[in-house]
Amino acid sequence: MARVNSDLVGKFVNIASRAVKFLPGGKLTAAAAEPGEVALVQNVQALYEARDYGRALRDIMAYADKVNLRFDGAAPWKLVKEGKADEAAVVCSLCIESFKVMTACLKPVLPILAAEAEAFLRCAPLDWSNAATALGVGHTVGSYKHLMQRVEEKQLDALFEPAADLPPPQPSPGGGGSELPGGEELAPTISIDDFVKIDLRIAKIVACEAVEGSTKLLRLTLDAGEGRMRNVLSGIASAYKPEQLVGKLTVLVANLAPRKMKFGVSEGMVLAASHGDEKADPGIYVLEPTPGAQPGLRVR
Repeated sequence: MARVNSDLVGKFVNIASRAVKFLPGGKLTAAAAEPGEVALVQNVQALYEARDYGRALRDIMAYADKVNLRFDGAAPWKLVKEGKADEAAVVCSLCIESFKVMTACLKPVLPILAAEAEAFLRCAPLDWSNAATALGVGHTVGSYKHLMQRVEEKQLDALFEPAADLPPPQPSPGGGGSELPGGEELAPTISIDDFVKIDLRIAKIVACEAVEGSTKLLRLTLDAGEGRMRNVLSGIASAYKPEQLVGKLTVLVANLAPRKMKFGVSEGMVLAASHGDEKADPGIYVLEPTPGAQPGLRVR
């Protein structure tokens, strides 16, 4: 909301809406591609090609600030009152030229807005080759129509409201399931940002052995494609014998902090499924990727 209202509406679009008012018939009376504008185009093009998009947009908006300061400093409304309408038209013609240059610079990010601005400017489609080429004295722009409206908070709220027309959830074909799938409620909703913090990798169980002194743990030696082996202690001994797991692929939580346990250090966690009530519904099921997966592949 801040970017649209402050930068695009308050700075960029504002230049065209204010300047065109002081151009009789929309005709430009001055034209010049200032050195700063040529440098802006070259700089922004290089930043786009380097994929430094954030800096490119900041530089464009910084230039918009300069153009607005130039407009305010010249105060064309005062010039008109002083009988200097011609001077006001020159100032505003140059601001329109600057608006065209910035339109070309923003076009890769805002193509629809740029196309509407081109229609207002009555110019050929803009690209890097003609971005800094002046429209020219005598060029006539169109009548100004709002290129962009301010965003209101209620519009943002509407984006995050559940859609009223979504179809109701479909029951499972077999009629099974409950509000407690697997014997427990679903965990609270997380964002995609939360999920990507967890690094899940395919790992191959190279070796597996019982842990002396423990009836629950197996010691797994895992290859997660790192060029080294990992030691993971897993509480799955009640469901698997070591020889059942050797050579299989599984899923490893690879960025889990190493945990020092009574029987050694565990460098991660293998994923396994079980019922919420293990006594009523016993069973542990280690996740096993389908054939073709390779150690080190990330689960996305």
